[in-house]
Amino acid sequence: MGVPERLAARMSMAEQHEYLRARFSRRTMIRGGAVTLGAVAGGAFVPGATAQAAVPSGRPGTETVDGAHVAPFGRHLAYGTDPRTEMTVSWQVPVAVEKPFIRIGAHPWDLSRKIDAEVRTLFTPAGVGASGNHTQYYVHARLTHLRPGRTYYYGVGHQGFDPAEPHLLGTLGTFTTAPAHKEPFTFTAFGDQGVSYHALANDSLILGQNPAFHLHAGDIAYGDPAGQGKTSDTGFDSRIWDQFLAQTESVAKSVPWMPAYGNHDMEAWYSPSGYGGEEARWSLPDNGPDRKNLPGVYSFVYGNTAVISLDANDVSFEIPANLGISGGTQTRWLEAQLKKYRAAHGIDFIVVFFHHCAYCTSTSHASEGGVRQEWVPLFEKYTVDLVINGHNHQYERTDVIKGDQVTRKLPIGGTAYPETDGVVYVTAGAAGRSLYTFSAPLSYEGNEHDVESVASFVNLKGGKQDETVAWSRVRYLDYSFLRVDVTPAPKGRLATLTVRGIAESGEQVDHFTVARRAK
Repeated sequence: MGVPERLAARMSMAEQHEYLRARFSRRTMIRGGAVTLGAVAGGAFVPGATAQAAVPSGRPGTETVDGAHVAPFGRHLAYGTDPRTEMTVSWQVPVAVEKPFIRIGAHPWDLSRKIDAEVRTLFTPAGVGASGNHTQYYVHARLTHLRPGRTYYYGVGHQGFDPAEPHLLGTLGTFTTAPAHKEPFTFTAFGDQGVSYHALANDSLILGQNPAFHLHAGDIAYGDPAGQGKTSDTGFDSRIWDQFLAQTESVAKSVPWMPAYGNHDMEAWYSPSGYGGEEARWSLPDNGPDRKNLPGVYSFVYGNTAVISLDANDVSFEIPANLGISGGTQTRWLEAQLKKYRAAHGIDFIVVFFHHCAYCTSTSHASEGGVRQEWVPLFEKYTVDLVINGHNHQYERTDVIKGDQVTRKLPIGGTAYPETDGVVYVTAGAAGRSLYTFSAPLSYEGNEHDVESVASFVNLKGGKQDETVAWSRVRYLDYSFLRVDVTPAPKGRLATLTVRGIAESGEQVDHFTVARRAK
C-alpha cells in the first residue's frame, strides 16, 4: 500500500518517501551475483552506494541462473558529458547474471576490448502498484577516451553469454561518436511516448531519418499513468519499463536516446525525489547542478549546437509534487550554461528541451506559468534558438515570441532570426499516447487555417488563468515527431536549423528555418 490519500495530500514528496521508507524498512542480506553500484533501501534504488544487490529479509535471494539461458534486451545509448569521446551503453536482463560486460571494437570481427559493466537493481516492494515485490536489473557500461567521428561495434553480455561468439554476432550494435569539427547533422525529438503501436511506428520513422541523436521531452514510458508524482497514484506498474525499453531498442541501440523527465516520470515510490527509478534505468551526462534531486538536468555539445535538458517539474504550478525542489539551483545553472554557450567560440545554436510547455493552446494542459516565470526571460536574454516541449499530446508551433508577444509572424516555410526577433517554441508531444484537442481549427502544411487569436489558459500558482493569444501558428492533431537538420556555415555567414514536423504517415506537416550568423 502507498501513503493514504488523505495523508498524502498534506505531505511533500520527501515526507512521503520517509513515510514509505519507515513502512517498508527491512533488513538486507547480501545476495551472490552481480556487483552493483546501487543498494536497495526502502524500495528505492540509491545511487552512489557500493554494495552487492540487497533483498528484503524474509524473501529468499534469487540465485543467478545459467547465463547461457539469459539474453540481454532493451539496449539504449546516451552520451557522456563530451559526445565526441564518451558514450554509455545501457541494457536490461530479466534475472540476476554474473560478471556483465561490454565488448567494443572498430570492426565486428575485432571485439577484443572487454569492459566490466555496472548493475543497478531496482526493487519495487509488495503493495506498490501491480508489480510489487519485483526486482529489475539494469546494466550500464560507460565508455571513455573514444575517438571523435568514429563508428564502433559493440556487444553486451555476461558470464555464459558472450556476443563475440559466432552464433551471437547477430546481437551486435553500433554507435558513432560526435565529430571533432562542425559538420551538417540531423537530430529528432518528441515527448509523451509510452508503449503503443503509434509509439513503435514513430520509432521506426525516426530510425529512417538517420539522426545523430534523439531528444525525448519527458513522459517516457508511463509506468505511472496518473502522473501526479504521488504515492497515492493508482495503476503503477514498473514492468511497463521493460516493455518500453524493448520497444525502443530498435532505435536506441544505435541512436543516443537523451531524455528529459516529465510528470509521469516522477515515480514517488523511489527516492530521492521520485527519480530513483530513472537513475536505475538511465545513465545521462553528469554535468547538471544537482545529480541527487535533478538527474535529468544536463547539457552537451554536438558540432555547432549546444543542447540543454531541464526538469520542469521543479517549476510546475500545474503539477506541484516537485515544485521548488532545486531551491532555484536549476535556474541559476541554466543561466550560467546559456551565458557560457552563447559566448563560446564555435557554438552557433542553443536548443533547450523539457516537458511542460511554455506556450501551448491545448485544451488539456496548455501553458505552464512556472516555465514562463523562471526560464522564458533567460531564453530571451540569451536568444535561445529553439525550445522543444511535450506534455500536451499534439503538435503545435508558435510564431517568434518575446515578452509573451509575437515579434515576427512565422508562416510555414518562414525564417526566424533569434538574434533580433525572439524565440520559437514547438510542442512535439504526439509520440504515442492518446491525443488531446485544440479549441481552434487545425492549421498545418497543406491545410492552413490562420486565425487572429486563440482562447487558451496558463497554469499559475493560484490556478488556471484564461488568456487569448496570437502566437499559435501551426496546430496538428495526429501522431508526429520533430526532425531538425543543422547546417553549419563559415564565420559570418548564416548557419541554419531546418525544423520539420513529420506525421506518423511520413507526411510533412510543418517546416521553418532558424538562421544565425556563424561564429
